[in-house]
Amino acid sequence: MSLLSFVKDNLRWLSVGFLLALVSAFGQTYFISIFSGDIRRQFDLSNGEWGAIYTVGTATSAVLMVWLGGIVDRFRVRVIVPVVLGLLALACVAMAMVSAAWALVGVILMLRFAGQGMASHLGAVAMARWFTASRGKALAIGALGFALGESLFPLTFVALKRWFDWQNLWFLAAVLALAVIPVIVILLRHERTPQALAEQDDVAGMGRRHWTRMDALRHPLFWLVVPALMGPSAFITSFFFLQVHLATLKGWSHLSLVALFPLFSGMSTVAMLLSGLAVDRIGTARLMPLYLLPLAIGFLVLSVAQSLALAALALALMALTAGVNTTVINAFWAEFYGTRHLGSIKALAVAVMVFGSAVGPGLTGWFIDRGVAFTEQMVAIAIYLILASSSVGLGVGLARKRLSLPA
Repeated sequence: MSLLSFVKDNLRWLSVGFLLALVSAFGQTYFISIFSGDIRRQFDLSNGEWGAIYTVGTATSAVLMVWLGGIVDRFRVRVIVPVVLGLLALACVAMAMVSAAWALVGVILMLRFAGQGMASHLGAVAMARWFTASRGKALAIGALGFALGESLFPLTFVALKRWFDWQNLWFLAAVLALAVIPVIVILLRHERTPQALAEQDDVAGMGRRHWTRMDALRHPLFWLVVPALMGPSAFITSFFFLQVHLATLKGWSHLSLVALFPLFSGMSTVAMLLSGLAVDRIGTARLMPLYLLPLAIGFLVLSVAQSLALAALALALMALTAGVNTTVINAFWAEFYGTRHLGSIKALAVAVMVFGSAVGPGLTGWFIDRGVAFTEQMVAIAIYLILASSSVGLGVGLARKRLSLPA
């Protein structure tokens, strides 16, 4: 089936994945961080103090993901969506009305759990579970919502800050989150058929079995993949979180740096679509050991970039990893561990990634407060990513022999 035919025949369900990815923006670092300067000024916070608040809130949301992420195995998407997006809208209102620095921890917790955590998790699990032979394409098309959010919301909201107080813009975000709920409920009046759900249950992972969360935790593959899970979430998050600091360090205006984000989104979109097609053709095993390398090179380029042109090159390289990460990782869990317990296993993986996104800003902010600029940290980040790539290559190389289908 051609890509266009696939989209036409499955538009209703693909749109659900797309919308959940799009609206997750309000809990993503690239959106929250455009208000970093305003929040730090409002509450008189240093980079390290704001990073610590962000770390605690995000890390706590990771714990909640381990506990609650498995509900997607027990309830249909249309039942969970109003709860998740309602909580996201409430979190946006809380950010608009927050009046004390200590309360920011709870606000960040809600934003990260409902947005980056559950909205993203719910959309990806739905795509991976609803589609089998075309899982890669479905994940890639659903993930286009991330790309649109990255390109649309930061530029739009930074521009709107010229005319509106930053708190009022969070009320707008709440309205947009609520507006998506009835759209998804209408789209899912006819959810995927029971026959399709029964068919997907026959798709097993390694050893022709459906792995539980505890099975995955006892297997070395999961732990060898953990550094790769944490790398992009920790350090791409750090980049977006520290965008104001980085622009100041390089002598660029914040708006000129944000203007490069559509390039990041465009390249990640291309990478998502191509990697989605590749997943359906060759599986995830060949892609997993390679996808971190463009990000490592991107950080090396950004560390020495003095012009926006070099910054654009760095962002393009980083976007390649971001795009592939969106599709390949989500397909990896279904391919290697099966689909029956996909929600609970992927919730654990999402918790690791969310924890990485908590550690990244806190760690980089701590070093900045001690005189180590973010650009000076980027070489160490690149080395970590190369080592993580070697770790996942080792794990996948050993485990692929047990796949029930060729990798």
